[in-house]
Amino acid sequence: MAKKNSLGRGLGELLGEMGEVYDNEVPKNESIIEVPLSQIRPNPYQPRKTFDEKALDELAASIKSHGLIQPVVLVEDEVDGYILVAGERRWRASKKAKLKSIRAVIVSIDEKQMKQHAIIENIQREELNVIELAQAYEELIEMHGLTQEELSSVVHKSRAHITNTLRLLQLSKKTRQALIDGKITAGHAKVLVGLADKEQKVMVDSIIGQKLSVRETEQMVKSKKSDQKPTGPKKTPPEPSVDLAALRQRLKEMGFECSASGNRVTVTFYGQEEVENLLDRLL
Repeated sequence: MAKKNSLGRGLGELLGEMGEVYDNEVPKNESIIEVPLSQIRPNPYQPRKTFDEKALDELAASIKSHGLIQPVVLVEDEVDGYILVAGERRWRASKKAKLKSIRAVIVSIDEKQMKQHAIIENIQREELNVIELAQAYEELIEMHGLTQEELSSVVHKSRAHITNTLRLLQLSKKTRQALIDGKITAGHAKVLVGLADKEQKVMVDSIIGQKLSVRETEQMVKSKKSDQKPTGPKKTPPEPSVDLAALRQRLKEMGFECSASGNRVTVTFYGQEEVENLLDRLL
């Protein structure tokens, strides 16, 4: 319970608040106003870095034909105009449609809450690519000191999904970009986690060039890891702790045929009598 209280207003409340804005279309009609597009600037905390231009064109055409169904959410800028809290795709598409203004809801929230809204809206609407999603999860965890289990219950995703998505942040920059660009899938990327950057590059090039399936990629990575297993340093025989030359000479004086190599003395016997003779001398 202490953990939940430490979250302030709580992510659960923020999730409900976003749902209320969009699902209930704002209880009071006068809360929706028309705001000039030129007076709005993007949310600096927007976790989404890439926007599909084709999808924006389609949305722009829809807005032009049918109007904007859901208003964007804005907060007043302390200096001038407004800052987007949620709805950047609609704002961008409205600009593409060459509209002059957009329907908006003005809310009063602080900087931290604005960041939360931007992250949560994108997670809920599944508009982030998998790397942006991983970064959004990481930000929420750091922002609230959550465990992966707690985040799982907040965003209604499985713990395994959270863990596997966060692991993608261990990938090299080039591998992440290949994933964002759609050149490899999330399934491919998960297999590459843990490889060195150079190995990832080789594997990404192989996946793209040879059109490898996830299964084939798994087999290649497994084979590489097997080949790279250390076999251990070559063992060198320890230095002899006794004077073998003297031992060999002594055995020869006793009438035994012997030879020495490294730290080994080999005695040659030509019958049981010689064996018993040596044993008698040793005992």
